[in-house]
Amino acid sequence: MVATSLVVGGLAGIGGAAAWDSIDDDEPGARSPVSTTNVVDQGDTEAEEGSVEAVAAAVLPIVVKIDVASEEGSGSGSGIILTEDGTILTNNHVIETAADGGAIRVSFSDGSSAEAEILGRDPLTDTAVIKAGDVSGLKPATIGESGNLDVGQGVVAIGSPFGLDATVTSGIVSALDRPVNAGRDDDGNSTTYPAIQTDAAINPGNSGGPLVDMTGAVVGINSSIRTATSASGQAGSIGLGFAIPIDEVLPIVDQMTAGETPTHARLGISVGTPEDGSPGATVIDVSPGSTAAEAGLEADDVITRIDERMINGADSLVATIRSYRPGDTVEVTWLRDGEEQTASVVLDSDAEEG
Repeated sequence: MVATSLVVGGLAGIGGAAAWDSIDDDEPGARSPVSTTNVVDQGDTEAEEGSVEAVAAAVLPIVVKIDVASEEGSGSGSGIILTEDGTILTNNHVIETAADGGAIRVSFSDGSSAEAEILGRDPLTDTAVIKAGDVSGLKPATIGESGNLDVGQGVVAIGSPFGLDATVTSGIVSALDRPVNAGRDDDGNSTTYPAIQTDAAINPGNSGGPLVDMTGAVVGINSSIRTATSASGQAGSIGLGFAIPIDEVLPIVDQMTAGETPTHARLGISVGTPEDGSPGATVIDVSPGSTAAEAGLEADDVITRIDERMINGADSLVATIRSYRPGDTVEVTWLRDGEEQTASVVLDSDAEEG
């Protein structure tokens, strides 16, 4: 959530005004305008299917601006309409300050707005579901499959960067399964996910808005950016934006919409990144009775692969496990004293903790 100002150039520069020439020296008061530009009516052609213009026209109505006010301050973000009666998906960090008291107002593409309440939120995936009150007939988003994305594929991001609603930017998928650690919850658990990386401009305020493919289907939730340090302290896009893949969070979204507590897959271990810089995630501790313990994992083992996905550090392992659901079976590969071992394990649920 960011407060900023927009400065508009209000003065015409040199050559910014039309030139006027005298047409009669004997009548200095009589002047005739002389055009300095040749204006051409280029027409307004229909957008080509699959173009950014066509995608924007289709997707803008399903995107909302979210304004939040609480004792901690105020800010804004974006959201995605899921149902005709106002169920909206966004980031947890957009609305979390209103969780213990505060106001949420949603603004729609037609200029109308409504108060909203929180249905559920999940700090571990940085997602939340809110419900706008007394609305109907909204256009819901078309949800795609992020698993169908390829690196280099065109995408469009829509949201309200710095409060500028209905902003459209475009780019490509720069990378997939990029481990992104966006912080920790109150219990010390990391908010880590296997992100879609894009060079489409994403700025503060885009959070919670959709990343869509060129069919207009939502494939991700714009969530975070990597920024360069600046003297002003303001964060801005440098072409490194990250979106939460929609496939991984849809089951959690369904749980929150139903008023249930979100659940997540877990191995039952704590891990770190190898100090020598080698690939993998070093097991620090194994919880007794966990699926990892049953598989025979021990402290100092180095997990190098989950199924066919290589593990390049602690965040990589956490992000990979978060992409599965409790009860899924995965093959874990690890090194112990230089010897490779594998085991098939059924992932635990964090609902079983405590």
